[in-house]
Amino acid sequence: MRLSTTARYSLRALSDLSSRADNDPVSVSDIASRQDIPVTYLEQIFGKLRRGGILASIRGSQGGYILARPANDITVAEILQALGEPVIFGSCQTEKGCENAVTCPTFSLWRKVKGSVDEILRTTTLADIVGEKISLMTPAKTPDPEREEARRKATESKGE
Repeated sequence: MRLSTTARYSLRALSDLSSRADNDPVSVSDIASRQDIPVTYLEQIFGKLRRGGILASIRGSQGGYILARPANDITVAEILQALGEPVIFGSCQTEKGCENAVTCPTFSLWRKVKGSVDEILRTTTLADIVGEKISLMTPAKTPDPEREEARRKATESKGE
């Protein structure tokens, strides 16, 4: 499974937007700058997310984007659907289907994996992602080597 750049950028930008304490509109350029995403690309993404009911746009000098609903009501699956970004595990999981499903020994494995991933995407909200981001930067009570390595890399990249 591989998420597109569009999907990854969208989740980063929406996490940035939903992590703000105020609910004031935020410009695309501010988010693009903070997340190191090309502005024109993010504008295209936000257009899709607005049409998909994830974002609302506010016009005017103090305008920008806000979440259309609370972060805990927006799932990752909804975001990917608004973007038109399917989650696919190999050619056997496409709409066309698998020519070898009857004889393929791994077909049911990939179907189970996809089902598990789909469930995670359906139940994970923007609020969950923001909570994980914040907690990633806070040392854990129980050491987790992967988490500590991610925290170390994030701290190094910020120049701290």
